[in-house]
Amino acid sequence: MTRLSELPGDFTSAQRDSVTPSPDVKVTLGGEPLQNGLAQLALTLIKLLHELMEQQAIRRMDAGSLTEEEIERLGMTLMQQQEEIDRLKQVFNLNDDDLNLDLGPLGKLF
Repeated sequence: MTRLSELPGDFTSAQRDSVTPSPDVKVTLGGEPLQNGLAQLALTLIKLLHELMEQQAIRRMDAGSLTEEEIERLGMTLMQQQEEIDRLKQVFNLNDDDLNLDLGPLGKLF
């Protein structure tokens, strides 16, 4: 198997793309494993969507457009989502600050 680092500089990008990387190669970004960085990004987006769904649920409850059964189901679903987010944060050793993006002049995400 040929490693990307072993390819001569005059290979075309198509030729480089056809080379299978070695399974023992780990990609790192700033010393952090790529998997953890991707998990942080994915969990940040999931948490953002969860927060938006909570706000929408509150608006719908305040407007009276939900039945008691729908409110109960929605509450249970949001609680289960939050539990899963918390579980995944533990799996990837992340905390709430890791998921709270700094949006510059707009402030923090959460």
